[in-house]
Amino acid sequence: MFDDKDSWPENWSSQLVLIKKMLISAGAGERLREEREKTGKSQTDFGKAAGVSRGTQKAYELETSSPDVRYLCALQDMQVDVHYVLSGARVPVDPGALSEREVAFLAHFRQLPEGEQINLVRMASALAATLDKA
Repeated sequence: MFDDKDSWPENWSSQLVLIKKMLISAGAGERLREEREKTGKSQTDFGKAAGVSRGTQKAYELETSSPDVRYLCALQDMQVDVHYVLSGARVPVDPGALSEREVAFLAHFRQLPEGEQINLVRMASALAATLDKA
């Protein structure tokens, strides 16, 4: 299989890189960046909140590395839509599970232009973050 002329570490390393890249669904890094930007956090702050370094966060967004389950659970705790990040599909919310206030808020939210929706999400995320610290 391998002889003295073959470089085992080089071949093994390139195969590991290929396997790691296969674990990442196309576009997951871009969707992760999109979700991070909704929070208004930098890669450093977002990564820290999720338990990884800025470099690791950057690698996830560039799709050169795959996140582990602990990271994904931390994202879930930060109200990030992990299903969307991984699959590209948003899971619809069961309208029966929403309160009257939530239904009214959602109706108003949907009437806003996209830029204003983004601003509102950032504002809500910032307000929620202050409650987490209290």
